[in-house]
Amino acid sequence: MPQDMRRPVFSRIYVRSSGPAMERAGGDTHRRRLLTGLRGEILEVGAGNGLNLPHYPATVARVVALEPEPRLRAHAGTAARTAPVPVEVVDGVAERIPAPDASFDAAVACLTLCSVADQSRALAEIRRVLRPGGELRFFEHVRADSPRMRRVQRALDATVWPLLCGGCHTGRDTVAAISAAGFALGPVDRFHFPETSVPFPSTQCVLGTAVVSAA
Repeated sequence: MPQDMRRPVFSRIYVRSSGPAMERAGGDTHRRRLLTGLRGEILEVGAGNGLNLPHYPATVARVVALEPEPRLRAHAGTAARTAPVPVEVVDGVAERIPAPDASFDAAVACLTLCSVADQSRALAEIRRVLRPGGELRFFEHVRADSPRMRRVQRALDATVWPLLCGGCHTGRDTVAAISAAGFALGPVDRFHFPETSVPFPSTQCVLGTAVVSAA
C-alpha cells in the first residue's frame, strides 16, 4: 500500500460525516437512483465505507468494490457481509484497476472521480474493463453553475481543499471528462446535495449514466 493512500484523519472524518444524518438528507435516495436497474457483474470504483452496498438490486450477480484507503476498505468489508448481493472488496486505485479487459457489465463511480489523482486515466481504465455496451453510473460533485462559486472552487482546489479532504477537488468538469474518455452520455441530472441555505463549494452534483461508445 503506497503511503499516500493512507489517510487516517480524513477517513475517520468521512465515516462520521457520511453517517445517518447525511443519508437522511437524501443520500439514500440518490444512491438508490444511481443503482436501480443494474444487472450482471459490477465494478464500484472508490467504494469508500460501503454506503452503496445495501442498495444494489437483486439483478446484480456480483460487485467488485475497489477502495485504496485501508480504514474505508475495512468498513466496506463490514458492509459487504450484509449486502443483498455478493460483494468482493479489493485494494486498488482507479488508475490501475486490477481486472482484465472487458470484465464488467457496468461500473459505478460515486463521489469518487473528484478525488482520483488522474481523472482521465481513471476513466480510461473504467472504459477498458467494461464490456462492449457497458454502462457507467456516476454520482459526483462537480464544477458549479455560478461563475462566482467557480472562482471559489478554483481557489480552494489550488490550496487547502485537496489536503484536507483526501485529494478531493470541488471544481472538476467530470461530465465533460466522461464524454472525452469515450463514453456516450445518457441522461444527466444536476442538483445540489446536500441542500444548504448558504452556497457551499461541494454541493453542485450530477447523477447520470454513460455507455462505452461504439467508436
